[in-house]
Amino acid sequence: MSRPAPTDPAAPPRWTTEQYLRLVDEGVLGPDDKVELLEGVIVAMAPANVPHDAGVVRASHALFRAVGDRAVVRVQLSLKTGAYSLPEPDAAVVPGRIEDYDHGRPTTALLVVEVSDTSLKQDRLTKGAIYAAAGIPEYWIVNLRDDCVEVRRQPEPEKRRYASIAIARRGERIEPVGLPGISVVVTELLPSAAV
Repeated sequence: MSRPAPTDPAAPPRWTTEQYLRLVDEGVLGPDDKVELLEGVIVAMAPANVPHDAGVVRASHALFRAVGDRAVVRVQLSLKTGAYSLPEPDAAVVPGRIEDYDHGRPTTALLVVEVSDTSLKQDRLTKGAIYAAAGIPEYWIVNLRDDCVEVRRQPEPEKRRYASIAIARRGERIEPVGLPGISVVVTELLPSAAV
């Protein structure tokens, strides 16, 4: 008969963002530890592959160009979305100016982007629920498997979901709801087709 692995009796059943950040400050978790806090659980991030890296570079460049100085584009940096979650989205467009985040993490975003290949299920389910619960108005999943961008809008925080999900394909434009007057071409977000 198999038994569950023993757990550390000192570890809390659910980590708070403050406890998690204390682990970072104390050096228990370091820069080489590819983890993030999701729903109170310290979760290993999926290893990046070349298509994921290309998608992150493309998404960040497209957002920097489109957003300009109207907001701040943060790439693979933490976003405090609640008492138990500190995800590190591939890109986040946050309100304000760069210096607004010199001494603290953002707690909201106008847009969050995840580039998704091996992490597609987690990005749709877990992270989608976290971002919706935080009231983030728009969440894009750059879906490398299906060569499209899943656009989630109209968060329902109490239901932890987005009421609107649409698919945008190459050649189409996406206009972020939190940044009127700008748009991003889907083709700019997706890696080029393999030759």
